[in-house]
Parts: sequence; structure tokens; C-alpha cells
Amino acid sequence: MDDNVSEPKRILLAEDDAATRELYEEILTNAGFVVNAVSDGEEALNAAREKKYDLILLDMMMPKVNGLSFLIELKKLPLYQSDPEPVVLFTNLMHDPVIAEALRLGAKTYLIKSELSPSQLVDRIHYFLG
Repeated sequence: MDDNVSEPKRILLAEDDAATRELYEEILTNAGFVVNAVSDGEEALNAAREKKYDLILLDMMMPKVNGLSFLIELKKLPLYQSDPEPVVLFTNLMHDPVIAEALRLGAKTYLIKSELSPSQLVDRIHYFLG
């Protein structure tokens, strides 16, 4: 493989709403990312156990394992112990104590779904992945 060609960045998208999940999976895939989209926090944890993601877009309000519990469990996984967690909250909660707690638990930042166009989301992800 050519050394000048970098591997596409891997994103784990954890979103319980099927329409939202499918929309953002398509947007991110079309932007050149390798996307693994899951529908609940338990699936997200299982995916994170299996491979290291460059970025995790995490919905806070999910069935089985919510966003805060996910962040707590992620810190315990060997793949994520040497790196700061690559988690960006992807939520509709604004100015919520849950967001403050998630940031305290290691999330990098948060994005409000309703305030971002698809192109803005892609731009932000490129920024986060530097």
C-alpha cells in the first residue's frame, strides 16, 4: 500500500433513532469515513471492545446502556486506556447537567443535532480528527 494514502478514519455512531442513524451513517460514509452505526449503548460497547475507533459519536439517551454509562465503561476497555476517549456527544440536550457530567467523564465536546447541517457535521468531524 502507498505510504501517502492514509486509511479512512473509523467512526462509531451510536444512535437509537433509526431514521437519524441511517441519515448520518449515509452522510458520514459519503464523506469518506468508515462508519459502524449501532442502535443502543450495549451494541456500542460491544463494538468498542472489538476495535479502536478514531471517533465515537454518542447519543446520550439510548436504550440498554445510556451515554453516561457508556463513557464509564469505555474507560475500562484496554483499547481506550492509553488514549483520551475519542467521544463526541451527539445529542439534542442543551445546557443539561447530563452533558456536564459526560464532559467530566471524558467526552471531548458535544454537538447539538438540531443545530447542524450535514455539511457542518462533516466539517466538525474533520476538525476533531485533525
